Amino acid sequence: MASLTLSNVIKRYGHGPKANQVIHGVNASIADGEFIVIVGPSGCGKSTLLRMVAGLEEISGGEIRIGERVVNELEPAARDIAMVFQNYALYPHMSVFDNMAYGLKIAKVPKDEIRARVDKAAGILELAPFLERKPRELSGGQRQRVAMGRAIVRQPQVFLFDEPLSNLDAKLRAQTRLEIQKLHRELGITSLFVTHDQVEAMTLAQRMIVMNAGRMEQFGTPEEVYHRPASTFVASFIGAPPMNLLRGAPHVKPGTVQGIRPEHLHIVPQAVPEGWSVQIEAIEMLGAERLLYTRLGSEQLIVRTDEKTGVAPDIGSTLHVVPQAERLHSFDANTGQRL
Repeated sequence: MASLTLSNVIKRYGHGPKANQVIHGVNASIADGEFIVIVGPSGCGKSTLLRMVAGLEEISGGEIRIGERVVNELEPAARDIAMVFQNYALYPHMSVFDNMAYGLKIAKVPKDEIRARVDKAAGILELAPFLERKPRELSGGQRQRVAMGRAIVRQPQVFLFDEPLSNLDAKLRAQTRLEIQKLHRELGITSLFVTHDQVEAMTLAQRMIVMNAGRMEQFGTPEEVYHRPASTFVASFIGAPPMNLLRGAPHVKPGTVQGIRPEHLHIVPQAVPEGWSVQIEAIEMLGAERLLYTRLGSEQLIVRTDEKTGVAPDIGSTLHVVPQAERLHSFDANTGQRL
């Protein structure tokens, strides 16, 4: 196992004034054994960043260290990493055992050690009953576990996951997230996990890198990112539903954006000076809770409520809400940065 350090990492395609820069100076110090999630929308550069760590993409500037080694010029095989991809990339004609053992056989690891490593990984991933089966005889979740097992047996210093759950249905994704958490607790290997799913990021990360257009918007724990977003981008990307961002409401100071999470708006029976009166435009029923889509002046305001409030308002009715003062966020209207 090892730490991972990214120092002003840059990626550009092409040369000269027409070069297209896609990663803009990412800096991150990742401790030995940390589980880091890189999250952001499609095209933000998160997979490119991961591929640079893996050695599958050359870096255009900066430095990548795994432990004490600078790996900028090292081939992927020399970096002591293992990667799990979105597609399982299993050999269809090989058994589960042979798929997991293949890399070790190529590396000429002794047979007894191969058997011991595969058996240990199969035990961790609950694959022991399936070692003689072919991939076509497995479910999607089991195939993904085989792909993870193939990475585990290599005993790398760093695990790299490139959206490994994207091909699974919602139930399997949730189940596999739990398995990955358990796997990390047992092995403690430094891990980078790329996803566009912010729920996945919040569930898995010890710390998370939020990417936007090739830039690192924020690097922090899920709690820090959720409760103290560094920018309007982070505030609107992390959270379901996202933070309400108000620009033109009467109470908002000129040059600022005010943010409030939907769950931090309290419903009150009548209008109060510190509150807002809004009109309900739509209601989304989510079992034990509801999302109320309302209008505050020209802007949409989402209010989260649950069974405890006893409030079941109708579309078109007026609702009175009070924001928790300590939960209000202010951002610069021009830069989007937290004030």
